[in-house]
Amino acid sequence: MSLFTHRAYWRWSAGVQFARLPSTMAPLAFTLRTTAMTGSYRLGGVLMSVLVAAEMVCAVPVGRLLDRVGPARGLPVLLLLTAAGFAVLASASDAPAPVLAALVLLPGITGGALSGGFRTLLADTVDDALLPRAISVDAMILDGVLVGGPALVTLLDLAGPLVPLAAMAAACVASAALVPRRASSHESVDSTEAGPSVRPVAYLPWLGCAFTIGLLTSTIEVAPLPLVQRLGAAETAAPVVIAVLTGASIAGSAGYVWRGKIGDPRLFLGGFVAGGIGLAADLGWAGLLASAAVIGACGGPLVAATSVNLQRLLPKNRRSSGFSLSFTVQAAGFGLGSLAVGVLPLWLAPLFGVFAAAVTGVMLVRKPARAIGTLSVTS
Repeated sequence: MSLFTHRAYWRWSAGVQFARLPSTMAPLAFTLRTTAMTGSYRLGGVLMSVLVAAEMVCAVPVGRLLDRVGPARGLPVLLLLTAAGFAVLASASDAPAPVLAALVLLPGITGGALSGGFRTLLADTVDDALLPRAISVDAMILDGVLVGGPALVTLLDLAGPLVPLAAMAAACVASAALVPRRASSHESVDSTEAGPSVRPVAYLPWLGCAFTIGLLTSTIEVAPLPLVQRLGAAETAAPVVIAVLTGASIAGSAGYVWRGKIGDPRLFLGGFVAGGIGLAADLGWAGLLASAAVIGACGGPLVAATSVNLQRLLPKNRRSSGFSLSFTVQAAGFGLGSLAVGVLPLWLAPLFGVFAAAVTGVMLVRKPARAIGTLSVTS
């Protein structure tokens, strides 16, 4: 079956995009609401920090709970609880700052494991032959959601600062309605039904890939303004860098969809090393745009390779918590990359991503046959 006529996949995709939408809307929605309340954006930043911290701390424990009850049963409950949390936050938006910080914990606690739960369901939605393409198509759609979330907040804010928060709750409800209720009968990528069949150290290279993706991409996504100012350009040039990064990411994922094969992640990590060195070296406009393009083009395929290989290692009864850990590690990398941009010289910040990519590549080189999937997936 072709992926583009696979109804179950597109239902899954719609559900996961609705689940992701609140996270892409939250930064701007919180900022606009708190600015309307207090005249300052700072409280919005605090609320976003609390939300992200709650998601990261609770992602693995809640993912383990999903493993116990099954993601098809547990995800709708978590999504409805997350929707209720955003609804409560919207209704109490005039409350004092400490109360708002406490209330934002509600969607944070239940929302951290959603991505891991949906990724687990994907393994039961498409067969092995379609899995790399399914992940790559999802990565392309995610790029659109990342751009569309803030744009949607801007439009909804015209109707009032509470409307974006209400829309975030509605998106969670819509996602709950789209969660696949039954698993398909196909055999999924090799893993054991219970208990890990490999040593925990086998997961480290793939968690390293996830960390590197977050660490190096954040260097560009958080710092487009200083990167162009370093070249003497105006602030209006900053979106060009993001456009190149996003466009290259979509193109890289599209190439992966067309190729239909699990690639060698060491190649993509090598691209990250080259792109990061180019960013650090300050090679002018050509160097900046080429570095952004290389990092973007390698990012989507590396996400797919990491996800497929993690699935091959994770026991079926630990997938939700395992994928939740992977997404948490990637988010931690993004946060540390953002911090590096804020506190270090601009030339030094990308080198942390270069170092992470190099170390991860070395871990994969040591036992490539056992670490790297080579499944051909034509359809």
